[in-house]
Amino acid sequence: MTITIAAALAGLAVIDSTSIGTLVVPLWMLVHPQLRARMVVLYLAVIGLFYWILGVGLLGGASILADRWAAIEASTLTHWTQLIIGSAMLVGSFWPDTPWAKRRAARRGTSGPRARWRERVAGERASAPAVAGVALVAGLIEAASMLPYLGAVGLLSTTGLGLPARAGVLAAYVLIMCAPALVLLGLRVLLDDRIRPRLARIEAWVTRRSGGALWWVVGLLGFFLARDALGRLGIWGSVIGG
Repeated sequence: MTITIAAALAGLAVIDSTSIGTLVVPLWMLVHPQLRARMVVLYLAVIGLFYWILGVGLLGGASILADRWAAIEASTLTHWTQLIIGSAMLVGSFWPDTPWAKRRAARRGTSGPRARWRERVAGERASAPAVAGVALVAGLIEAASMLPYLGAVGLLSTTGLGLPARAGVLAAYVLIMCAPALVLLGLRVLLDDRIRPRLARIEAWVTRRSGGALWWVVGLLGFFLARDALGRLGIWGSVIGG
């Protein structure tokens, strides 16, 4: 594995560390007046293990499909499917800016899934099974939309490393994903309530921007997928050339 690939993986892990599941939910627990550090560690352990197992499974599947990919990639149907998916991702990335999406987000702010998750991990109903359950649900919901993570798995599959070595690299990746939340937990334990207002501001800021950043990634990936498909179909060159 080259230094370039290692640096790319580290950068993708840092992006993944700011998701709802890996940072916002732990921040909910950290800003609660009664901190339960063991619950935070449990949450991060469960979601980290979930992503590691998911990644190892995807890496194993990638190895099996590698031999068949050449034939699949050469298919015109594959190129048209890629164009449709990329175009849909590009158009869909504008959804959060529509009035309907904004009204829906406003309604969910106080009674949606996030409010229920927050109560289960940081409210009176918080317990070890509830915290572990929220970690698993958050992982399942976010897995398909965590494009940096899926990109990292794809990048790892091209390194030529054996599956055990790739699993080890993936474990380091997951640790980087959880590192910011663990650092904030350490600060919360050391500084107690003195840092809680700052953590609350961080939580509000990350919550506002995490969704927007994801949709930017979706839009960019959709554009490149569609452009690549147009090139393979011979459409992009004819359009550019006039």
